[in-house]
Amino acid sequence: MTEGSASHGHTQDRLYQDLARRIIAELNSGRYAPGDRLPAERELSVQFSVSRPTVREAMIALEVQGLVEVRIGSGAYVKRLPGKHDIPGFNITAFELTEARLLFEGESAALAATQITEDGLAELERLVEEIDRENQSQHGTEQADRAFHLAIAKATRNTAMFEAIERLWDLRAVSPESALLHEKARRANIKPVVEEHTAVLNALRDHDPVAARAAMRAHLAAVLDSLLFATEEKAIEEARRAAQAKRDRYTRTTG
Repeated sequence: MTEGSASHGHTQDRLYQDLARRIIAELNSGRYAPGDRLPAERELSVQFSVSRPTVREAMIALEVQGLVEVRIGSGAYVKRLPGKHDIPGFNITAFELTEARLLFEGESAALAATQITEDGLAELERLVEEIDRENQSQHGTEQADRAFHLAIAKATRNTAMFEAIERLWDLRAVSPESALLHEKARRANIKPVVEEHTAVLNALRDHDPVAARAAMRAHLAAVLDSLLFATEEKAIEEARRAAQAKRDRYTRTTG
């Protein structure tokens, strides 16, 4: 691996971790007490010269450790101050994981397009219908979504490819940061999009590797956007409530 390719991932990886450590240092400095509200995402973004998604990833890491509590529509609050032995433990974030899936599963779909059988296509068609059914249910899981992606990996007839993609799916649940963000996405009512899965299926049915890769990458790029939206939801809700409070004050003073 060249230094350039190694450093890109490493820099991205360090960015939110550095920010989380700097916030922990501020908590240690006595600047905040338990129950205090931390500055808003945009203020932290300006203060530390990082992007807002980086602030969100740092907050999720601190939330997993129980140092902050993020309340929808209100912001991040100090839950407890770090102890002497509190060292930020960093796992794999949902953003990193989805980026890896985009790379691996794009190639998986391209390879599967040249190998998939009629039985394999029939199974994927059944799973797309199952995804649609799961979406209708209030307490639906995302089992069919997982099964769909793993069925494509299996259709590559490459065991190493299948095991790599299965491991990425397992990490979604195992990594606390990733599990927390996917849970937030579910609470924001973000569900697997049937049309995106259908586009992948149609490209596989045409045995078109280029179209299959493009459809899978487009789908996972949309998943990445929806994860950003799930964290942005706090900002949207906050703005909505502030506007409502302003209207309420105005009504009281003029009524």
